Order: sequence, then structure tokens, then C-alpha cells
Amino acid sequence: MTSPPKHLPAAPTGQHGLLNPAWAGTAAASMTSDAAVVAALLEVEAAWGEVLAEAELAPAQSADALRELSRDEAAHPDPAVLAEAATGGGNPVIPLLAELRRLLAERGISDAALHRGATSQDVLDTALMLVVRRVIDQVVTDLLRTGEALSRLADAHRETLAVARSLTQPAMPTVFGLRAAQWLEALTDAAESLHAAAGAAPLQWGGAVGTQAALVELAGSPARAEVLTARLAETLGLALPAMPWHTRRRPVLQAATAAAEALAALGTLASDVLTLQRPEIGELREPTAPGRGGSSAMPQKQNPVLSVLIRSAALAGPGHLATLHQAAGAAVDERPDGAWHAEWPALTELLRLTGGAAARAAELCEGLQVFPAAMRQNLDTAGPGVLGERLLARLGEAHPGGPAGLKALLAEAGHGDIDLTARLRQELPAETISDDELTETLDPHRYVGRSAQLIDAAQARFGELRAGLAP
Repeated sequence: MTSPPKHLPAAPTGQHGLLNPAWAGTAAASMTSDAAVVAALLEVEAAWGEVLAEAELAPAQSADALRELSRDEAAHPDPAVLAEAATGGGNPVIPLLAELRRLLAERGISDAALHRGATSQDVLDTALMLVVRRVIDQVVTDLLRTGEALSRLADAHRETLAVARSLTQPAMPTVFGLRAAQWLEALTDAAESLHAAAGAAPLQWGGAVGTQAALVELAGSPARAEVLTARLAETLGLALPAMPWHTRRRPVLQAATAAAEALAALGTLASDVLTLQRPEIGELREPTAPGRGGSSAMPQKQNPVLSVLIRSAALAGPGHLATLHQAAGAAVDERPDGAWHAEWPALTELLRLTGGAAARAAELCEGLQVFPAAMRQNLDTAGPGVLGERLLARLGEAHPGGPAGLKALLAEAGHGDIDLTARLRQELPAETISDDELTETLDPHRYVGRSAQLIDAAQARFGELRAGLAP
């Protein structure tokens, strides 16, 4: 067997996203790396050791040593070694405990504060909840950045006329500010869901089968075991559940569903931006940066890479959510037989995709270029037929052919090359509608409904969310 090239690590300690640029190099990638998961596992073990020491159920020296190990990244066990050893017991906590006992023994320190009264699923579920909460906090931060940018766009383009499209076709007039406000509202919804999921992320601490039998034995009474469990949740900053959730996977599903909601909102935004920056439409353009957007074969191209990466994440996310729901439905007995294991890669990848998309979206929206002239040109190209709804409501009865006749004329305008304005003037008596009234009826500025109020509502709701999340 040949050795790997010297410029590549022989045993990588985390996922680098070589084939997943949607999240490569982002904070979420770092927060969900193998090294970050090991750090979270150590944090849980150290916190439990401190709780036991506070209760005088373990020596303080043992708990202090665990805390030192958790804080010293250089002393953390190699994730690659743990991953290989995890095949022996089906999870990484078992070899982690063996390595911690070895490290404590090397220091001449008792392992009496390590893992007493707990089980592997307790530690891993709790550690993943720490990871979930940290990634979600970062995602919400990025969504707030994106929301600030969208709120500014909505405000700046309150009166920027654009053509609204329905089923891909020109439909009616709108303003670009309202489109930005719709994106903003979706991100506000997602940020609220994510924040709620992070706040609800619970401790898992049930022992071998969720009865806390070993902990009751250690603590001396059920009441004291309950106090210790609450103290651990407080130490880790996690919610305290009414009971262990080894086979009730709502905490995982709640976080994953919130992440998928954010991905859906970001995917819609990116897909719209991709469409609107096609050269033949030309209404938007994403920001450029050195080294981004180039083609290996076509030097003239500037590819919309940010939007593409966000959309790729949104397309990939639902499959991972489906896996988590399927696993939740197969979490049987008092400890799952494989369903639990299936969650780990699905959850961490979903978190990475969401974190990556949120980071890219903040950059996209903060530098998004808007071209009002192109928007107006596309609206004008669509023709006055986009005001068909208004024309029918105002002029249907006045048309010589009645509403049906006017509908036929509008259909002809939509499929043929006729001057709708001239035909309306020709077919509608002057005593029915004056030239000025017809001009006003055909003015798209006069048919954007409550756009301004709706923009205000989206901005106000986002402002409330932002204020509520302020430190």
C-alpha cells in the first residue's frame, strides 16, 4: 500500500466539502466537523463530571482533569482513530471513553467522574444538540444579515415597477420591493422557527433504557437524580425535557424541519435570482469577487455561483430531512436498532447545507445589483395585457361585446401583434371612458394594490424579530 502524497493529510480529521462547495469553508462546516463533534462529546462528559463533583459523588480532581481535557484541543482524541474504532460498538462514544480513561490513567487521575450513570446515546444525543444549537445560532445570524439587506432592497424599490410572473408567464404589474419583501418574510419565518428549535434543544439523560436506574443508584434517590439531571441541563445551556427521548425523536425532527424550512426559503430566493439574472431578462445580477464565477472552458462567462450553490443546497436538503423522519418512525423499543445511527450523517449534512446556504445568501443579498430600467422594459414588453384583470373589472360591461368580448380582445392581444390600447380606444365609446381615464386605467403604477403596506408589514415583522434576538 502506497503512502498518501505529502501535501495531503494521511488521516483527515473533518469533512472539507471537496464535492460540496455549498458549505465548504463556512462556519457551519467547522461546527459540524468530526473534530467539533468530538469536542462536544468531551464537553458533555466534562459537564457531567463537574455535576457529580459538585454533588460530592465524584472526586473534584477527576472532574477537573476532564474539563482540562475538554478544553485542550491538542489532547482531543483523533477523530479518524475514533471513527475506525467506533465500528466495534456502533458509536464513537465507546472508544472515546476508552481513550479518556487511558489519558486520565497517564496522569495518575481516577476516572470516577467519567460517564457514571449515563449511556452512549445520552452523551451523543446531548452533544449533537449542542452542535445543533451552535449551527442554528450561526444560521440565524446570517439570516439576519440577509434580512437587513432585503429590507433595504424592499425600501429602495417600493416604486420600481416590474412584471409579476405566474406559471413562468407575465401576469400583472408588481414592484420589485414587494418581491424582496416576500423573500424577507420567508426568511423571518425561517429564523423564528430556527430560534425556537435552538431554544428547545433538550438534554438527553436517561441511562441504558431511559429509566435512569443507574443514576438513581448513584444519587441515592429518584429526587436527587432529578436534581442532578436538571443541573446538567443548566450547565450545558440545554432545555430540560420531562423525560428521556431515546426513541421519541422530536428534538431532532424539530431542528431538522426548521433547517429545511430555511433551506426552502433560501432556495426560492436563489432560484428567483437565477431566473432574473439571465441575460435575456437582465433584472438582477449577483455580486462578483476575484476568482468566482469563472468557466474552465469559456473565459467570457461570469457564472452566478452564489445563487447556484444556494439552490444546490436547497435541492439536497429535503432528502436528508426525509431520512430523519424515516429514522424517527423506526426508533423502536427503548433504544433504536440502526434508526438512531442513520440520523447522524443526515442531521449533520442538513446542518451544513443550511449553514452554507445562509452564509452564501448573506453575501448574495448584500451585494445584489438591481436594474430598474430592465424591469420596466420587461413590463412594457409584456404589454398592457398584464392589466387584463383591471380592464375586465372596469370596462367589461362597457365593451360592446360585454365581458366576453373584452376577454376575447385581451386573449388576442396576448397571442398576437395588435395595439391593445388603440383597439380599446376604437371599440369603447368616448362617452363611456375618456382618453384620460383610459390612460389612467392602463397605467401600471395605479395597479399594484397594497404593495407599500405589505412591504411595511414585512419590514416591521423582521424588525421585531431582530430586536427580539438582540443580545
